Amino acid sequence: MEKKKEPRRGKGGRPAKNDTASNCVMVRFTDTENARFTTMFEQSGVAAKAVFIKARVFGDTFRVVKTDRGTLEYVAKLTQMHAQFRAIGVNYNQVVKELHTHFSEKKALALLYKLEKITGELAAIGKEILALSEEFNKRW
Repeated sequence: MEKKKEPRRGKGGRPAKNDTASNCVMVRFTDTENARFTTMFEQSGVAAKAVFIKARVFGDTFRVVKTDRGTLEYVAKLTQMHAQFRAIGVNYNQVVKELHTHFSEKKALALLYKLEKITGELAAIGKEILALSEEFNKRW
């Protein structure tokens, strides 16, 4: 006779919670109350309605998050510029390595001198971006 092995339990999966939320409370809103509730929920910036309701019931502070379209565009442009600066840095390293391997020392130094001038211009643009960012932070 073959013995059947019992499957192991408790191996893997999400760890069990100590205090599970098993109690449910239900609330019904009129159309106007629901519209007001939805507006408050959207202004709070909370991801889930349940979290929002719990916070209101237990007296947490109500925080309104407002997004400014100009700010979002500025941050998007700044992120794009940062990505371009990183790409330029990678290309810069590759160019310097290729100059030393394929050109004579004298020719490589002449080309590096030109590259250094252009890099100075790029650094000046970076400083302008930092100044604009600091000005932006002061305004907001």
